Amino acid sequence: MPIFAAMVFNFISDYLKHRFTAKSRHGTHSPFVYKLTDEVIYDFKSKTDYKSIEAQRKKLFNDGSLITVTDLGAGSHLNKNRTKKVKQIAKNALKRPRLAQLIYRLAKDVKPASVIELGTCLGITTAYLSRACPDAALITIEGCPETAKVAYRNFQELGLDNVELLVGNFDTLLPGVIAGQQKLDFVYIDGNHRKEATLNYFSWCLPKVHEGSLLIFDDIYWSKGMKEAWEEIKNHPDVTVTIDLFWIGLVYFRKGQVKEHFKIKF
Repeated sequence: MPIFAAMVFNFISDYLKHRFTAKSRHGTHSPFVYKLTDEVIYDFKSKTDYKSIEAQRKKLFNDGSLITVTDLGAGSHLNKNRTKKVKQIAKNALKRPRLAQLIYRLAKDVKPASVIELGTCLGITTAYLSRACPDAALITIEGCPETAKVAYRNFQELGLDNVELLVGNFDTLLPGVIAGQQKLDFVYIDGNHRKEATLNYFSWCLPKVHEGSLLIFDDIYWSKGMKEAWEEIKNHPDVTVTIDLFWIGLVYFRKGQVKEHFKIKF
């Protein structure tokens, strides 16, 4: 079986297993997870903040301009060409509205003073984070200079004034960003989907996390390595609660709580 076909098969298999084993809010026995699922994860009501960001997404879907993509991470399963149209990137790489809006609600629930995002892409999820936490200092890191230019233009057009966009290698920039924070409230890791890199990002964050911190790891079923990284993160002694939503994994550090792992349908 060709490598890509095998990856697709494994991904679909993992998705079906997750659907059969995951629970809804009524299947959880944790008051914290029940409340989070009921009030945040399953809050599908439309919000005013969504409208302008989704209008910006539509503009990207119609943007036929070409940019040269610099990929410092695990790359795309869909398109290995270095020169791509913005609308191709928007179609293949942007988080779909349902997931981006979930990340918005999770950030709004945490009420962070600071937000770190690893993997800006075209800036749509960044925009959701900015609108969710307008009083927070938001630092987002993107490895591709030309992709970052498109994201920056989107931030300007949306009038986002709390976003600091850094461009460069995650491994070089992230340690300095973390060092500049007193504590980490909300970290969204959506870049360089390799096991070693993911575990490095997690370990670098650990000294600055606290009881109210939330780390979100994207694409936890991306590959065998990412699945292994997710298992190691879950089993770390500092981690008390994890929520596996298949597309993303939530990591909490709630002291005094029994260590539990949840799979929730989303």
